[in-house]
Amino acid sequence: MSARVLLPWTDIDVPEGVDAAYYDGVSAPPDGLDGVEFYVLPYDRGPEPPKLIRELPALRVVQSLSAGVETLVPLLPDGVRLANGRGLHDLSVAEHALALIHAAQRDLPRWFAQQTRGEWTREHTRSLADSRVLLVGYGSIGQAIERQLVAAEAVVTRVASHARPDDGVHGVDELPGLLPEADIVVLILPDTPSTRGLFDAKALAALPDDALVVNVGRGTAIDTEALLAETRSGRLRAGLDVVDPEPLPSDHPLWTVPGVVITPHIAGGSASFYPRAKKLAAEQVRRYVAGEELLNLVER
Repeated sequence: MSARVLLPWTDIDVPEGVDAAYYDGVSAPPDGLDGVEFYVLPYDRGPEPPKLIRELPALRVVQSLSAGVETLVPLLPDGVRLANGRGLHDLSVAEHALALIHAAQRDLPRWFAQQTRGEWTREHTRSLADSRVLLVGYGSIGQAIERQLVAAEAVVTRVASHARPDDGVHGVDELPGLLPEADIVVLILPDTPSTRGLFDAKALAALPDDALVVNVGRGTAIDTEALLAETRSGRLRAGLDVVDPEPLPSDHPLWTVPGVVITPHIAGGSASFYPRAKKLAAEQVRRYVAGEELLNLVER
């Protein structure tokens, strides 16, 4: 089977006979895309690449390189299959989640600020070791984070949308009883109706004083105003790679709250991602051409 495919990078290996076109999501799309059957979306290039989905009349498969694809589903014409990037970001996001935790627990912003002043003032800090960490969202990324937490000798409690007692996983309906015992909460949740605002004022109030809230999933899982109130008061701390709204306006008060560390949704984009993404894209094109089952298909 031959096929015309649209790829984001020119160095993706494709089977002989495949007609490949390239679109990086920044330049204008190439001409002559009417026959494209397989579209690998450029990664992290804003709203324009998804718009192209509806302009490809022969399209049969969309391959996203993101794990979360909730915004793509409404764009898919009937009969077009969607595959996500499950697994590509696991290590990158895990590294970043741990970096946010360490930055907060060991007061790194404080020491960085002291360095700019040439100041040598010492004080003992919090630790990750022996901390009770509530991991909310126990998919492949959550499991990667857990491995690093366990290596740091933290005490991990797993939470997913539904309880899996055989795997030691609690359900989200158990959060009211779990939150008061958590020193650190790590959120790795998608943006869905059931997760939006899950961590509202009531949930945040259930956390003990000085608890750390880390979000590397989607910003909508947390009520931003409620988090702002809790962190402004000094009762809670936060490490955020995602926020709501996003991007966070430059004048938003959350930027300057002591005890809050913010990064601009970069957890998934480390150097380890790109070779893995290209390998997945090549394998998916190979499977498509060979008529084999695709990986990471999303149920619609």
